[in-house]
Amino acid sequence: MLLDGHDPLAIAVAADALAAGELVAFPTETVYGLGARADDDAAVARIFAAKGRPTNHPLIVHVTDASAARLFCAAWPDLAQRLVAAFWPGPMTVIVPRAHGFATASAGGQATIGLRSPSHPVALALLRAAAARGVPGVAAPSANRFGRLSPTRAAHVVAELGTDLRVLDGGDCDVGIESTIVDCSRGRPVLLRPGSLTRGAIEAVLGQPLADRDADAPRASGTLVSHYAPRGTVRLMASGMLQSALQLLAAPTDAAAPKAVVPLAVYSRLPVPSGFAGVHQVMPSRADLAAHELFNVLRRFDDLGVQLIWVEEPPTGPEWDGVRDRLRRACAN
Repeated sequence: MLLDGHDPLAIAVAADALAAGELVAFPTETVYGLGARADDDAAVARIFAAKGRPTNHPLIVHVTDASAARLFCAAWPDLAQRLVAAFWPGPMTVIVPRAHGFATASAGGQATIGLRSPSHPVALALLRAAAARGVPGVAAPSANRFGRLSPTRAAHVVAELGTDLRVLDGGDCDVGIESTIVDCSRGRPVLLRPGSLTRGAIEAVLGQPLADRDADAPRASGTLVSHYAPRGTVRLMASGMLQSALQLLAAPTDAAAPKAVVPLAVYSRLPVPSGFAGVHQVMPSRADLAAHELFNVLRRFDDLGVQLIWVEEPPTGPEWDGVRDRLRRACAN
């Protein structure tokens, strides 16, 4: 059921549900999350069941602030403190050592846990109301079926998970892709998932370079090879290759030859040839705008029944790392 996320009464109803171990979907500045109280393994199990998500794939715990985050930690590394001071509330998740015997299901059984404080006013209002009811934090992956497109509107959540779920409607998400994840648990900062925050901005705060993910890195949300996938097959193509393919598609063909029957969509900065019979969506030239609309565009292609999606590779700049990461994982489906 949809609830007005700006209504204090709706926030109270949702906070009561969380305190009772029930599920609530809510908006963050990145995407909508499917939440349960993080300290209740039985409640968290309902998230895994609703999403069809493997129980060893850890969740991110959402908290009001750094003080609340420390309740989940065996240690609070200086690296995490620097990132939190600079980027919370906001789209930054830090991985830290987990307090023994606490939030085991939320962490996927690992000795580390991911924490973040969202900046969306509805999310913060919900977290504060839940905290007043004894809920220390809310575990919340994206509110969709596992591996599918993340929702950036309340209607997307209802379409994915049904009308019985309580969904706080806070409008469209501002960022549109999931948070940046940095592992701070091993003495050096490791970038596990890029997001809207650039590597340069993070390294400036830390005063040292970010290492890339390695074989010993803890498991983290949204880092599987295949993820964020629409129903159609996605092909990520260099600009020149896409242009050549579109020109070939537009070239005159033998009338006796069989015509393509696969509906095609193109998401690109390049124009498509005159007479192109498929669906074309123009990719914004700014990374933040592309991130904001990415999942909406792919979901629209799903709604149109598109079976094949050609996507122009984003530019190489670091501000595009989050969009590029999501597209590459969508291709792996």
